Amino acid sequence: MADRLENAWVTLEPMALSHVPALEQAAADGNLWDLWFTTVPAPGQMTAYVEKALRGEVEGRMAPWVVRENASGDIVGTTRYYDITPDPYRLAIGYTWYAKRWQRSHLNTACKHLLLDNAFQNLGVVAVEFHTDAYNQDSQRAIERIGAKREGILRAHKRREDGSLRDTVCYSILATEWADVDKWLQLRLKRLAK
Repeated sequence: MADRLENAWVTLEPMALSHVPALEQAAADGNLWDLWFTTVPAPGQMTAYVEKALRGEVEGRMAPWVVRENASGDIVGTTRYYDITPDPYRLAIGYTWYAKRWQRSHLNTACKHLLLDNAFQNLGVVAVEFHTDAYNQDSQRAIERIGAKREGILRAHKRREDGSLRDTVCYSILATEWADVDKWLQLRLKRLAK
């Protein structure tokens, strides 16, 4: 399911074990594993992280990618489809993280545009969901900037890596909203990538 996706700014390559060293390097830019409200593997845990994603792909629950920034050629993070449901056909986008130097840049908008366009135009989903920790304010703002609508909060929804309970903020974009969101994201990319 995870086909290569590409635009002028980023290439999403199907995740493979060969990407582990580059992903470890990307995660080290900002020590991303120190953020307790995200799930970025600590040093030495990237292989298990990738293996788990690949198992999810084999089982039809996930489609994981690594994010390559086109100008530098560097792998700068990862993202995936998950919670894939066949009827009605919907999925979530998440497990997204980028090296610190690429956060708050055009990169997230470019990635999300690729993923959303593929989901709505090629896969034919009826909705795309986004979930984030209630404490992850940066993620919530980023999701809102791409045009997703806030659905609500699932309280004590799941456990974080440290065992504490997480409240999950839920967002979505419907297929009927995609044309307007597409125009908005293309406009944002023109402005951000200058």
